[in-house]
Amino acid sequence: MNYMKQTYIFEYLDENEFRKKERSVRKYNMLAYKKLMFNYYPTMRDGKFLGKLTSENEKEKTKSYELELPTDELFQKVHGVMRLHYTVYENKHVILLTNITPEGILDEGHRAELSTYKGVMISKSNPEKDMFKVNLLNMLNK
Repeated sequence: MNYMKQTYIFEYLDENEFRKKERSVRKYNMLAYKKLMFNYYPTMRDGKFLGKLTSENEKEKTKSYELELPTDELFQKVHGVMRLHYTVYENKHVILLTNITPEGILDEGHRAELSTYKGVMISKSNPEKDMFKVNLLNMLNK
């Protein structure tokens, strides 16, 4: 029997916004970007949904997921966990890519060249707070 396996296609809630965040991930977290492009996206296209199921809608036949992306510990402690958010429309074979979080730092990382402090992206809007957190975390780890 020779039949083609049905793959899922990606669509976007807001492609421009999503691509900006994706570029930010590429710029500031190459590991997460490579995992997205070469592991996660192809696996999801094959119908294996990654991450944790956050909600289900029986009527619409949708499932929403959050996939944690690999992020170094210091980034996580300063900005939060990096996650890909998406919704699967099983009967349409569509994966709707909705967001990548933490939004604030990723949006800012796209708009401007962010500086890093001890290897962590520092927001332009509140650099003192971010540097304070990095220093505090470094002190606690000693």
